[in-house]
Amino acid sequence: MKMSNKFKKAFALAFLCVLSGQVAMADGVTGINAANTSLRQYVDPIATLCLGIGAVVGLIGGVLVYIKWNSGDKDINKELMGWGGSCLFLVLSAVVIKAFFGV
Repeated sequence: MKMSNKFKKAFALAFLCVLSGQVAMADGVTGINAANTSLRQYVDPIATLCLGIGAVVGLIGGVLVYIKWNSGDKDINKELMGWGGSCLFLVLSAVVIKAFFGV
């Protein structure tokens, strides 16, 4: 049984497509692993930065609420909730970032 020339070309093309797909998939997995490794290097500094910013926001908010309270303003609840909520968000975001990346 002799194969035609068109069939040989189609078979060779299909074989090359399957082979190149396997090579591309291997490169994709390698790329994803490299991205994962490089991203994990930035998790600790970013979490530390979030905690530092949260500390600065907490200090500024505490001073501003204290000034408002000493000036006799009776409605400091909104100010306190705003500054406290932003500080809490920054601290929790640092914890969530570390938990999400498993560091």
